[in-house]
Amino acid sequence: MIYPDELKLFKNLIIDTHAHYDDEKFDGIRDELLCSLNKNGVDKIVTCAVDGFSAEKTLALAEKYDFVYAAVGIHPGNLQSGTTVEEIRVLSSHEKCVAIGEIGLDYYWTSDNRKEQLKFFEDQIILANELDLPIIVHDRDAHADTLEILKHYKPQGVLHCFSGSTETAMGIIKLGMYIGVGGIVTFKNAKKLPEVIKAIPKDRLLLETDCPYLAPEPYRGKLCHSGYIALTAQKVAEILGTKRDEVLYQTRENAKNLFGF
Repeated sequence: MIYPDELKLFKNLIIDTHAHYDDEKFDGIRDELLCSLNKNGVDKIVTCAVDGFSAEKTLALAEKYDFVYAAVGIHPGNLQSGTTVEEIRVLSSHEKCVAIGEIGLDYYWTSDNRKEQLKFFEDQIILANELDLPIIVHDRDAHADTLEILKHYKPQGVLHCFSGSTETAMGIIKLGMYIGVGGIVTFKNAKKLPEVIKAIPKDRLLLETDCPYLAPEPYRGKLCHSGYIALTAQKVAEILGTKRDEVLYQTRENAKNLFGF
């Protein structure tokens, strides 16, 4: 892998709290890429499943690499996969599983099955609470329902790829949860996110990629990987008036606190 100067780090400060390294876009380069990332500043990665088949692949990666951890769950866009919550229960018993996710609500792509989405979301939160595991939440165009459910069940966890208002973010923070920020913060049309970042406590912020998608500027549209968190951290540092490595250090500690690794 070729690493531009702005991605070079001298300490393992990066924890990517949301990736999808089981994705077929990494086929043929996955092993080389992961090894290179770990040698170039990436300390830990949480790679997230979207259904049972994805979870098996994700857990296999976690078994293969000591710096890779897994989250298992049923994404709202994958409810037709046939995966059951009981299957997720079994998969979550793996020693490298650190969260139930990616779970949540998506009214942008699949708004015609809201009742089913709500049922799967609630059942997986109940499971996570029973197992004392955090959740990784997907919320697209479903802010009100997401917040209402989280207020009711009060899980540990993170709202990944946050796109809501400062008011919604503060509601999440009051529940003791975290806000996940990725490459979108570097996009020119990211108007609300900088204000959210300024408003929330620094110990509630996590960095992520959602790779292979959402690479930050100036690599937007290209294959994303965990090394690009350095660019996201630089933008967050500019917003907060601090240094990149201070952001990386703080978010690394936050990730350790949430996921317990």
